[in-house]
Amino acid sequence: MEENKLNVIRPFGPAIAKVKMPEKIINALNDHVDKIVNNEELSKKFDNGKYLAGNVKQELSLSKEISEESGWSSFLANSTRAWIKFCLGKNIKEFQINSSWIVRQFSNEYNPVHWHSGHISGAGFLKVPSTFGETFQKDKKNYNGKLVLIHGSRSFLCNSKYEILPEVGDFYIFPHYLMHTVYPFKDTNDERRSISFNAKVDDNIFTEID
Repeated sequence: MEENKLNVIRPFGPAIAKVKMPEKIINALNDHVDKIVNNEELSKKFDNGKYLAGNVKQELSLSKEISEESGWSSFLANSTRAWIKFCLGKNIKEFQINSSWIVRQFSNEYNPVHWHSGHISGAGFLKVPSTFGETFQKDKKNYNGKLVLIHGSRSFLCNSKYEILPEVGDFYIFPHYLMHTVYPFKDTNDERRSISFNAKVDDNIFTEID
């Protein structure tokens, strides 16, 4: 084999899109959540915790109106179209958001391993604590506050998880069946605020197998 001719490819496993949320959308969504948090009646109205997997302080559903007004709906639709076009070379005609919600997570709270409904899902970050805390044993890998995507089982040259350290504005789009979890963190009173969604695309594109 000639030197410098090694190419790394991704022949197996689901494709994951990483995109940046515009600052305007981040600010609009954070302002919306802050208004809800400071209003007991609105907090109860938009509380979605009993329908979601997380063991966290608060999970708030996003209305269709705020999703459209903030530009969130358009951002998701455009990002998903670009992702599927890049991966499959196909243009989707349908993009229907089934649900979108915001998770407010604080110290010692967590989201267990779970998956979503629909065809397409995703998760990203609106606020991140100044620290996620240290591990009890200093030489151990620190998973505190991380989002971890999981697929299959670990084997030679094939990891089964993808670890994500949250950064404000980062958003990840993936197939709904991709399992994922969020680890707890500590040593801070700051909030880890994330946003997720479930959506459907064209059935014939979602079910197509080469």
